[in-house]
Amino acid sequence: MTEPERNGDFVQSLDRGLAVIRAFDAAHPELTLSDVARQTGLTRAAARRFLRTLVEIGYMRTEGGKFALRPKILELGYAYLSSLSLPELSLPHLEQLVEQVHESSSMCVLDGDEIVYVARVPTKRIMAVVIAVGTRFPAYATSMGRVLLAGRSDEWLDGYLASAALRPLTPYTTTDGADLRAELVRVRERGWSLVDQELEEGLRSVAAPIRDVTGRVVAAINVAVNASRRSVDEVAGEIVPLLLETARQIEVDLAQRS
Repeated sequence: MTEPERNGDFVQSLDRGLAVIRAFDAAHPELTLSDVARQTGLTRAAARRFLRTLVEIGYMRTEGGKFALRPKILELGYAYLSSLSLPELSLPHLEQLVEQVHESSSMCVLDGDEIVYVARVPTKRIMAVVIAVGTRFPAYATSMGRVLLAGRSDEWLDGYLASAALRPLTPYTTTDGADLRAELVRVRERGWSLVDQELEEGLRSVAAPIRDVTGRVVAAINVAVNASRRSVDEVAGEIVPLLLETARQIEVDLAQRS
């Protein structure tokens, strides 16, 4: 695979340093030097320099030959979240929605072909999927992802569907590009998306878009439920109206703040 052509302002060392940070996630909280080199494609010497620099500036710690991120790394994400008014605006509304439906609610934005959680109000019920601010999932298999994809132009979707790897995450996951496009058209028409056990078996989720004053879809909010507790019809009939009203209230606050 050839490297994409970069312009003269591209700083390769910064790109490589960020790749080292991205190598650490929930599944790989601790990595050795060899692990980092293998995951990033860097030489051991280069990986060592980046890791030692991150340790020196306090973003990483090392013990017993393994490296791990330190809480200071959250400063990098906080700079983005603090500049984004949506999470702050949405939380009171999501909290009210959770009180009404007694299910978890979240907000996410689209980043490439993934959704990224930027706000979340959980319930006390334990579910198999562990979700926190910053969690990423493939957009095609999630209700919020489909709302955000449906908000994109047809031209953008052409490129997305031509390159996206639609892997089966459960036996119910939509993996055919034509079927996904048809579903996105339905989402556009009705203004919300319901995904039934496509990300994880036993998990149903319904989502609605958040639009800015220009009408552009800038985020999505959802309610996630256990499939054993609520049927598809119950989710559509009982939760969707409350979800859509919550989205409307957030949009009103967003317009007033613009």
